[in-house]
Amino acid sequence: MESLYLLIPVSVILVFVIGGLFWWSVRSGQFDDLEGPAHRILMDRDGAKKPESGQASVLNSEPDPRMPD
Repeated sequence: MESLYLLIPVSVILVFVIGGLFWWSVRSGQFDDLEGPAHRILMDRDGAKKPESGQASVLNSEPDPRMPD
C-alpha cells in the first residue's frame, strides 16, 4: 500500500511530461508532412553528377560475380 503513495504521483508526473512532449512536437511541426520523406526517397535525382572520364562509373561497371542476380 505504501508503494502507491510513490507510484501514483510518479505516474501523474510522467503523464504530464509525455503530454508536454507531444504538445511540443505538434506545435513545432513534427507531424506536418508524414508522406513526403517516404516519397522523396523513391524519386530519382535528375541533376545527379556524371563521373568524370578518369573516374570509374558505378552504373557502367561490370556486375560483381559474387552478387546473385
